[in-house]
Amino acid sequence: MITGRPGGGKGTISKKMLKHFDYHHISTGDLLRAHVREGTDLGKEAKTFMDSGGLVPDKLIINLVLEEVKKLSDSTSLLLDGFPRTLPQAEAFEEELAVDNVIFLNIPTQTIIERISNRWIHPGSGRIYAYDYNPPKVDGVDDETGEPLIQRDDDKPEAVGSRLKGYDDLTLPLVAYYQKLGKLEEFCGTESDVIYPKVKAYLEELTTSTNLQAK
Repeated sequence: MITGRPGGGKGTISKKMLKHFDYHHISTGDLLRAHVREGTDLGKEAKTFMDSGGLVPDKLIINLVLEEVKKLSDSTSLLLDGFPRTLPQAEAFEEELAVDNVIFLNIPTQTIIERISNRWIHPGSGRIYAYDYNPPKVDGVDDETGEPLIQRDDDKPEAVGSRLKGYDDLTLPLVAYYQKLGKLEEFCGTESDVIYPKVKAYLEELTTSTNLQAK
């Protein structure tokens, strides 16, 4: 499992992990959208909550993941991306399918605020620019259309700080829970390219000890 604050590089690190290791990637967001799109029973039930703006219940999320796991062979290694998200989810999921190892990306709050607040979007296409690593060719406008870029309210520094506080209220108990179980490995830093080699070395050590097949 990989966890951490929004904007902390989970997506980037996960992609790097999948290039080097034989993991089946499970993202609850992707699973939810697929089930809703395909009109499955789980998808229909989840859609009722999503359409009303409510949170999808923990039990439904857990069942969603377990259904996906049932499709896989016993030897398949899973990468849970951002799930479990809350302590009740973690406790309930542990009763069904124990998580072996947890990677916690502990990125400084200020780094995340700066990273996200540097993000600007072309509303027509969804193209994202970040002034610290992929800025637009012309300040403030989209490369392809020349139309103005906008910054979402959620990406403004004050909003990001509020989102991170709310996320910490949910995440930190989860971190303590897996620490107590002796399953959590913490990685600190500000750049994914610096953090990932440490993550990779840790996973290679696990791979050796559990005879997993690395790519």
